[in-house]
Amino acid sequence: MSYGRAPRRRFTLLAAPAAAVALALTLTACSGDGNKAGGGGNTHFVTGSGGISTVAKGDREAAPKLDGETLDGKQLDVADYKGKVVVLNMWGSWCGPCRLEAQYFARVAKETKDKGVQFVGINTRDAQKGPAVSFEKDYGVPYPSLFDPTGKLMLRFPKGTLRPQSIPSTVVLDRDGKIAARSLAALDATKLHKMIDPLIAEK
Repeated sequence: MSYGRAPRRRFTLLAAPAAAVALALTLTACSGDGNKAGGGGNTHFVTGSGGISTVAKGDREAAPKLDGETLDGKQLDVADYKGKVVVLNMWGSWCGPCRLEAQYFARVAKETKDKGVQFVGINTRDAQKGPAVSFEKDYGVPYPSLFDPTGKLMLRFPKGTLRPQSIPSTVVLDRDGKIAARSLAALDATKLHKMIDPLIAEK
């Protein structure tokens, strides 16, 4: 499925506190060539022809602590979902490819809920919650999203892992809370299942 090529926009996400500014990560928003990016270091991951990178079970690293306030004002800690396959989608209401993939995320989240899969959005670069809340309502998003306007949660992913590097990005955690798969481009339902189904089947 072709999503077209969106205008290239660049921005810099700054880590908090101020002492960590040196760790700032420059992301290419809504870029069609994000899949060429690597994780850096000894990653052990393999990127397939569809742009989905995966890590063998024995080589996976633990996900960072991802917690905070959701768009509806509740507190959420991704670690509480350990035991489930967790699909983390980094998105912004301003991002064209995010709008294109939203319907598929909403659909697959419903299809896989009873199979031990939990979707969690990480909304970034929306200065206010309003546009993001409207986005979720418009596309019928059935799962929570952490509100991360400065991108600090994305910066918690360790170097050398399948960390998110563009908007949209999707990272999937296995049932042990370890980073198992990543895509740096918008996804349709088929590609989402390609990322999720092997992890559902793992014992």
